Amino acid sequence: MPKVDKNIQPFLEKWLDKTVKQYVSHMDGRQNGGLHDLIIGGVEKPLLEIVLQETEGNRTKAANILGINRNTLRKKIQDYNIQCRDKD
Repeated sequence: MPKVDKNIQPFLEKWLDKTVKQYVSHMDGRQNGGLHDLIIGGVEKPLLEIVLQETEGNRTKAANILGINRNTLRKKIQDYNIQCRDKD
């Protein structure tokens, strides 16, 4: 697991705890809530957009910051239909 800033981790854990509890409390036990896809999709696209914006569209830099392979980043950009400058 990557090293996470000790101040960021508790914030993310508290946010996730609150969010998941709210979502689960509103679910009917018979539903397939798709919680994993909901959270990943809701966080991943804006994360990619922000990092790409901060790297001025440099996919190599963005992939390094995100800790993913450049080809994986390219696929996610296509999957989420993210518009970014091709700067590599």
